[in-house]
Amino acid sequence: MSNEDQNQQPKQNDNIQNEEENVKSQPAQTDTQDEEDDGEDHRPSYKKKRVIVPAITALIFFLTGIYFMVHALHFQSTDDAFVEGHIVSVAPRVSGPVIQMLIDDNKPVKKGDLLIVIDPNDYEAKLAQSKAQLAQAKAALNISEKDITRSESGLEESAHDIASTTSKLDFAKKDFKRYSAMYKEGIASKQDYDSSKTALTVAKSNHNSAIERQRAAKAMLDSAKAKKEASLADIEKLEAQVKTDELNLSYTKIYAPQDGLITNRTVELGNYLQTAQPMFAIVPQKVWVVANFKETQLTYMKPGQPVTIKIDTYPGKKFKGKVDSIQRATGAKASLFPPENAVGSYVKIVQRVPVKIVFEEDISNYNIVPGMSVVPEVKVR
Repeated sequence: MSNEDQNQQPKQNDNIQNEEENVKSQPAQTDTQDEEDDGEDHRPSYKKKRVIVPAITALIFFLTGIYFMVHALHFQSTDDAFVEGHIVSVAPRVSGPVIQMLIDDNKPVKKGDLLIVIDPNDYEAKLAQSKAQLAQAKAALNISEKDITRSESGLEESAHDIASTTSKLDFAKKDFKRYSAMYKEGIASKQDYDSSKTALTVAKSNHNSAIERQRAAKAMLDSAKAKKEASLADIEKLEAQVKTDELNLSYTKIYAPQDGLITNRTVELGNYLQTAQPMFAIVPQKVWVVANFKETQLTYMKPGQPVTIKIDTYPGKKFKGKVDSIQRATGAKASLFPPENAVGSYVKIVQRVPVKIVFEEDISNYNIVPGMSVVPEVKVR
């Protein structure tokens, strides 16, 4: 190989190495350019996001505000509302020890069910005594009626006696008058005159006796009638006493006054109960809602409007109801001690008015009891 060929071969190798370095350096330059290009493309997109996101958020808040404003115009709601119901407190009408108890806490009962029995022995004895006194008064009445009959007979007999003695007296008077005239003329004897005079005296005596017997018979009749009136009064009094004792005896058995659940039981078997001592309460199934709305919420509210009822116990359930009535006084005015506003330190406070809301669907499958918190929403427009 010549020297020229040997000199050309290193040059060719150098050229090949330079081309390889150029090839290696080209991708790096390309990546750098791509990164620069990408940076230039993303800057406008970032600026757009910074503008669009707040705009969308503001729009959402604006639409939400409009929704709540429109909703407030058509609906009125309050959280000052509770379930109410008629709670019947049961107490004994007579005193005595409990000998039988057929109830338990939260037990359902029906109207007329026997719940508690009080020892009836004392009341049975008192009833028997009253009945015996009543029988005695009725016997006295029979005696008085017989005395009246006897007195009436005696009065009638004395009337006949008076009639008889009156006729005899008249005859004796005429006879005495005739014999007196004849005696004066000397026609009749002294003996006939004395006999006629004696007969007149006897006739007067008999007549007076008949009158006295009549008066006595009348007094006896009046007395018998008075005794009868007294007996009748005693009978009425004792009949009332018997009825009272019968009622007291019946009160020893306490029955359920209505359907419901037993609650707040304070009586136990063997307890001695006093009259009007609370024993337990019966809570019926029928309940409603009393919502205390602000007076400013009642502008368009009236009975019959539909209500959506939310109960805290059932957060996923909305019950249907309607406005039943609106109380004709604020809650403060209807309280036991209404406020006195005619004072110098008066501060105006928004008053609340109770509104009764009834359920319009069957709620027997739900445990809705008085005292539960609810949130009613009334559609007023």
